[in-house]
Amino acid sequence: MIATVVFASAVVSAERPDVNSAKTKPTPNRKPTVKKVNPAFAPPVEIAGLPNVLLIGDSISIGYMLDVRNQLEGVANVYRPAANCGPTTRGLASLDAWLGDRKWDVIHFNFGLHDLKYIGPKGQSLADPNAATSHHQVPIDQYAANLKKIAERLKATGATVIWQETTPVPDGSAGRVAGDAKRYNEAAAKVLAELGGIQTDAMYAFAVAHADLQRKANVHYTAAGSKKLAEQVTKSVRSVLEKK
Repeated sequence: MIATVVFASAVVSAERPDVNSAKTKPTPNRKPTVKKVNPAFAPPVEIAGLPNVLLIGDSISIGYMLDVRNQLEGVANVYRPAANCGPTTRGLASLDAWLGDRKWDVIHFNFGLHDLKYIGPKGQSLADPNAATSHHQVPIDQYAANLKKIAERLKATGATVIWQETTPVPDGSAGRVAGDAKRYNEAAAKVLAELGGIQTDAMYAFAVAHADLQRKANVHYTAAGSKKLAEQVTKSVRSVLEKK
């Protein structure tokens, strides 16, 4: 039975569309947008019994993530946070979430390129370093203090912790100054030596030796460059796993 509704003697079927909807064009069926996930953010196919390795870092580490995982296939389960880990300030705020409740055997981490980049007066990223209103996102003294807190938290997990030196800043890189990576690495080395118990991946010198694989006037690397950096990371991680 079809129900009816009476309005001032007019009979209208409840199944009949109203005037406005009759004029409305049907919306074509559209497939929902599927957000692509960066493969570097996807967790590995975990193999029970293998040690768990966590890589923490910015876009440089995102670039070499899959190569490290491939190079350590059958040796370790390699993870990273599903994010660009950015500066030390983000690290302090997010570290507990990144660590989760998994037991980590090795944690290989880096912060630096986002700390030393220049910010404008309204928070503009990659501001002109020569402008009087620009400043490092995280000043070097604060960077060192933040890094110490992060390292302390990582050590508390019981994992072997490896600090990776920050890769070089080429001349002409937007929003950064050549030479700052070396300065920030020196500050990191000092505070981590005082803390003790942290190993070092000497990535800076390795990257300098392979500067031809870094993009021109850009802190990022070519695909071949990322694969080469992965070899250094893998070497550092393997050296720890072989002793365990």
